[in-house]
Amino acid sequence: MAKAKTLFYCTECGTESLKWQGRCPACGAWNTIVEQPAAEVKKKSSAAASVRHSGMRRPRPIAEVEAVDELRFNTGMNELDRVLGGGAVRGALVLVGGAPGIGKSTLMLQICDNLCRFANVLYVSGEESERQIKLRAQRLGVRDEGLYLYSETNLDDIVAAVQEQKPDILIVDSIQTIYNGDSNSSPGSVAQVKECTMALMHLAKGMGVTIFVVGHINKEGSLAGPKVLEHMVDCVLHFEGEEHNSYRILRAAKNRFGATNEIGVFEMVDKGLVEVPNPSEAMLSGRPENMPGSCVTCVMEGVRPVLAEVQALLAPSAYGNSRRTSNGFDYNRAMMMLAVLEKRGGLMLSNCDFYVNVIGGLTLDEPAADLALIVALASSFRDKPVPYDLAAVGEVGLTGELRSVSAINQRLSEVRRLGFTKCLVPSRSSGKLLAPDGLDLIRVGNIREAIAVLV
Repeated sequence: MAKAKTLFYCTECGTESLKWQGRCPACGAWNTIVEQPAAEVKKKSSAAASVRHSGMRRPRPIAEVEAVDELRFNTGMNELDRVLGGGAVRGALVLVGGAPGIGKSTLMLQICDNLCRFANVLYVSGEESERQIKLRAQRLGVRDEGLYLYSETNLDDIVAAVQEQKPDILIVDSIQTIYNGDSNSSPGSVAQVKECTMALMHLAKGMGVTIFVVGHINKEGSLAGPKVLEHMVDCVLHFEGEEHNSYRILRAAKNRFGATNEIGVFEMVDKGLVEVPNPSEAMLSGRPENMPGSCVTCVMEGVRPVLAEVQALLAPSAYGNSRRTSNGFDYNRAMMMLAVLEKRGGLMLSNCDFYVNVIGGLTLDEPAADLALIVALASSFRDKPVPYDLAAVGEVGLTGELRSVSAINQRLSEVRRLGFTKCLVPSRSSGKLLAPDGLDLIRVGNIREAIAVLV
């Protein structure tokens, strides 16, 4: 009996290799190489193959190609439409990835309530029976007219159902449960996931069906699925959230029809996901007064300014080695801010345990939050609270200087709208600062001046 052929795949980038390696030669990730059976195609007469080869095409001059705007439609959720770039695009393939239980299936089923008003929707589930989906749809208040349910995991049957039903929108939940019978790989493997997604892509482009594909990832994001599919789909959405936090954040990691730095904020309640149109107010709810170690900053998520609370805690280290922890703030940048504060700010922090947390599940990855972290650290070290009506926006350099950030006037308007009366900003600005009425700008040139003004 011939030995089954196997290949090794990188779960981060999908690179194939003939032998196992500790580090992926393409993307450089460690311990991401997994062994999977090689995908051997047994026959060519499947429904998935017919999708690929239906209709012969020929090269055309670019002058003959019609260039019109994409046909968009609203999904019924403004937050999702914002992340998609103004609505879903006809014939697009959208991948919605996230950890199991985060609310991806709930989001997909909820948008069916609005989509069924003007389109036929086929909801394919490989994880739940049709009865289970019906019960969940009733709990979420989803309308029955125009929604078709299909519990199936075989790719050929799904393609045949789409060709027969001809829906306007197809939802596949999830891609890890779908398998192609022509391949000898197990369902959920890298080969199966790539083969099934490729067939769905040809289905979307050939028939003009908008397809939403749900993909599960683990906490490390290394499960075979979304990471190896990003180059195949038109849009990649990451659904994020903490286990004990009711807020969910939807991010666009890739979008061929819009910006990739937009976010949508939802709150998980008993009857499903509820949109949060004002995330700044939601993130600041429950903020303590007159407590040291807390400072508010404003970051840009796409074109939307969002206020976030940065908390810091410095405590004397009980043992020889100090502990460093950062949640929601880039760890390396937080360590850099700690070193700058000790060297340029004159605060001896080497013997302190260091804890940083961003409230609300946000991840701050832009330099505008540097000044807020510096202020929160100094406040915690001296045990003096930052004024409750003050925010801080600015980038901190290695010499302790403060630099201006982009979209500063939009940030200041959002700060004032949420009731703040003071804002700490860099003294040097690339453009003219337009302070809203009622907002007092405190200009500082370096972190020593900022610490002297505040604490």
